[in-house]
Amino acid sequence: MLALDGARLALLEARRSTELAELVRKLGGVARSVPAVREVPHLEQVPAFLDELHAGRFEVAIFLTGVGAARLLREAERLQRLDQTVAALRSLTTVCRGPKPSAVLRQFDVPVTIRALEPHTTKELLEALAQVPLDGRAIALLHYGERNEALADALRARGAILEELCLYEWQLPEDVAPLATLVHDIVDGGIDAVAVTSQIQCRHLFAVAEANGLSDQLAEALRTRIIVAAIGPVCVEALKHYGVTPQVVPSQAKMGYLVTELAAYLGARP
Repeated sequence: MLALDGARLALLEARRSTELAELVRKLGGVARSVPAVREVPHLEQVPAFLDELHAGRFEVAIFLTGVGAARLLREAERLQRLDQTVAALRSLTTVCRGPKPSAVLRQFDVPVTIRALEPHTTKELLEALAQVPLDGRAIALLHYGERNEALADALRARGAILEELCLYEWQLPEDVAPLATLVHDIVDGGIDAVAVTSQIQCRHLFAVAEANGLSDQLAEALRTRIIVAAIGPVCVEALKHYGVTPQVVPSQAKMGYLVTELAAYLGARP
């Protein structure tokens, strides 16, 4: 039977922290939830974007996250423009990087024309678009909490006319003291494992460590003493930038798998 056997697990996830912590507890671990990211909405662009969308300016809409898709549609509803927005999206070629934006669009009966394959990175998204004519076509690109510059540059290189939206921004928590305390505890041996579910969590953890003069010590602890679990190749590469190679990368990029496969890894150790 899978069991964390009392392991002290730091969780950097914000959105599903309660659910993850409960799973850790059910598997016999000690959850330490310290969200490393907050999402700050930026919706001021939405009315002008909806004007262009409703006017039929775009031929393709690319959604990188479920959060971005949901924020757009919720704001359209708040502005009493939801029906128009849904109708306009149904007339476009819709492209989704992963299952979360696809699920949001399905809730509104908006067909998804193109889906990127796993592991749903920029590489797979560009491969999914390889046969789609982009030269001279107007494309709406809804980013995540920061601009995906590599994707935008690749689309422009193929002749796309881009309209880019960032409907939220990733920032550090307003109070970084809990994150700073966690860094100290990792360095001092008070944590057994860390679960990282996005590259921005990794960057923020090291930014706080740097601000406290502990960046090198944090990297050393994560390399040598702490078990690190991470979701997806982008997150893995962010950790490797700091010299950290995660021991656990789940077979499916889902948070539940992250915890259960971490438990399996711990159980298999001598």
